[in-house]
Amino acid sequence: MRLLQVTIPSGKRETLLAALEDEGVDYVVSDETGSRDYAAIAHVPLPTNAVEPVLEALREAGLSDEDYTVVLEASTVVSRRFDELQERYAEEVEEDRIAREELTAAAKDLAPGGWTYAVMTTLSAVIATAGLLLDSPAVVVGSMVIAPLVGPALSASVGTVVNDREMFRHGARLQVLGVGLAVAAATVFALAVRYGRFVPPIDDVVAVSEIGERVAPDFLSLVIALGAGAAGIVSLTSGVSTALVGVMIAAALIPPAGTVGIGLAWGQPLAALGASVLVLVNVLSINLAALLVLWYSGYRPEHWFRESEAKRSTVLRVATLVVAILVLSAFLGGVTFDSVQRATTEEQLRADVAREVEAFSAASGVDLDVLDVHIEHTNRALFRHATGLEVTVGVPPGEVPSGLASSIDERVDATTGRDLATEVRYLAVERSPG
Repeated sequence: MRLLQVTIPSGKRETLLAALEDEGVDYVVSDETGSRDYAAIAHVPLPTNAVEPVLEALREAGLSDEDYTVVLEASTVVSRRFDELQERYAEEVEEDRIAREELTAAAKDLAPGGWTYAVMTTLSAVIATAGLLLDSPAVVVGSMVIAPLVGPALSASVGTVVNDREMFRHGARLQVLGVGLAVAAATVFALAVRYGRFVPPIDDVVAVSEIGERVAPDFLSLVIALGAGAAGIVSLTSGVSTALVGVMIAAALIPPAGTVGIGLAWGQPLAALGASVLVLVNVLSINLAALLVLWYSGYRPEHWFRESEAKRSTVLRVATLVVAILVLSAFLGGVTFDSVQRATTEEQLRADVAREVEAFSAASGVDLDVLDVHIEHTNRALFRHATGLEVTVGVPPGEVPSGLASSIDERVDATTGRDLATEVRYLAVERSPG
């Protein structure tokens, strides 16, 4: 619920009050004695989704942008007529949809600028980088909470659909600045950590699970970013707090930006490349989802003659985002295909080992069990393939199967088409009778 306070200019009192009567809303009028330019102030309790159509009616009746109009949040309105008003507007306008004026004000508030934005972005990137190197999900999540990245993405989209060019430019600039600053801060911090010996030497940073998750993005990353952008706009247009959604958007941007910095600091360009693609895809997808949801929700510019211009801008920016995402999706598709192929190959290798051990056990009469199959891969971040196997086989005490290693090696080489280094270890296993 909202309380609309409209300052009525002198000479327009009867016209504006007639417009409120035509809308069928209740109001209270108090005379204004502090200024000759204004005759009265109308206090109008409204359902949230009624604010925009009522303001449109008042503008058509002569209320200008220079007149003071204040929209306040009301906790409770006790009136049977207000309940009827809610029911009527619920049939005409989407429930809980805030007015365009509230939307633009909220979007501006979410897009901080200057020193605060830079400091908070830098701190979140540094904390995320520390959490990644420590392999600590809790620290990484903590870095997302303080990242101020939700505002720029949403304000750029709102600026597009309401044809506010300054808001769009401000949001776009902040997004570029925020991502660039996060990557730079992460790189500097990771270099300091590596060469300052603040952590034990890490030969392969990609082996750290929190880092490895973000260097090989697949199509699911695209879904996450689209969902984050859509959720951000839905929360903004419904007047709900965007704090939790902001964490989701930060999750799509800050940890990958930290991973880019770590990849650069550790001299692993493939890791930095994979994480950079993830950052770009996430930024573009968040903006695309926000634009589509906003336009579908029916938000348009204040003046009807600017609607066609806003539509052209929206279509052009949506098309640009889609093309850019499709180009980057070629990389995501390659990573996804490689991941599926690698998983299929690993499953086949484990099955080959199990069959060879079972066949050898049946032929020799020795009771053998496969205890573990460890598959080694090339030491790189992307497009890895198997280079060797370490197989642990349980055998009865005193037994040393002869020829099992060579048969496993031949089988797995035939499966992969490569000469894999195969090592078979035997572990004596005591079995209780019966």
